[in-house]
Amino acid sequence: MKTKNKDLRIGLFALIIVTIIIFVVGLFVNKPEPIVIQGEADASEIRISGKVPGRIKQFLAQEGAQVSAGDTLVIIDSPELSAKLEQASAAQNAAQAQNKKAIKGARKELIIGAHEMWQKALVGVDITKKSNDRVQKLFDKGVVSAQKRDEAEAQYKAALATANAAKSQYDMAKNGAENEDKEAAIALVDRAKGAVNEVKSYLKEITLTSPINGEITEIYPMRGELVGSGAPIMSIVDLTDIWFTFNVREDLLGDMKMGKTFMVKVPALKDKKIEVKVEYIKALASYATWKATKTSGQFDVKTFEVRARPTKVAEGLRPGMTALFEEVIK
Repeated sequence: MKTKNKDLRIGLFALIIVTIIIFVVGLFVNKPEPIVIQGEADASEIRISGKVPGRIKQFLAQEGAQVSAGDTLVIIDSPELSAKLEQASAAQNAAQAQNKKAIKGARKELIIGAHEMWQKALVGVDITKKSNDRVQKLFDKGVVSAQKRDEAEAQYKAALATANAAKSQYDMAKNGAENEDKEAAIALVDRAKGAVNEVKSYLKEITLTSPINGEITEIYPMRGELVGSGAPIMSIVDLTDIWFTFNVREDLLGDMKMGKTFMVKVPALKDKKIEVKVEYIKALASYATWKATKTSGQFDVKTFEVRARPTKVAEGLRPGMTALFEEVIK
């Protein structure tokens, strides 16, 4: 009887142990697995390009170099611009000469000649006037005919008109060009100056500088190659403006809400934990939608782009590094 009781206790104890083991194993088996959401570090990047076409003459910085705002990066050779500057300068000189001529007026010799012609015409007026007065007196006495009187008067009026015309020529020579001509000459000078300034502004574009502090990530053309207007020459990344981008299904968004902070792990930095804050959430296009495979019980799930920025400066963080965010789905 004692042996049976002992065996019964041993069996009961073994059953309890087996039950506990099964329970523990069940806990581990049924424990929800963490879903790891993977993202990638990204940063602001700009492309350096020029306004004028030309040939790459020299690179003053190479890929991987740290540059500061204002540093000269590329020099472009453009002989066509130099030729255009010479043409514009020549046109400007011609316009300035025309303007000086309009301001100065006629030559001194022409003015003197016009004055002499006017004086000569005045002498003719004086002579014809005296003749006309004598003929008029004789006509009044009945000595000469009316035809003679009319001829003398006509000669006097003709001499007077000649004198007035000579006076106008003298005034024109003395006063120079008309106001309209002077204004037109000034406009030509301004137009020529504008053309020169335009070419000079383009000449500034043959020397390209960095607009920001950053690192050169890529140089596209080789030295000596031709580049077109607006063609990218190199890219610069701003390592101080960096964030993480996650593409997350809407049913996995969980606590990823605007302004929410959470921790991410960066394998490239020896699994360093970085605190980030969500600053951007946007649904992606329809191509990123997960389609339901059944007609009932499921629905299409959109994918959202989530951007989260580190709350503090993360040393060593670079664009392209992977970031992991673990979320337990219950």
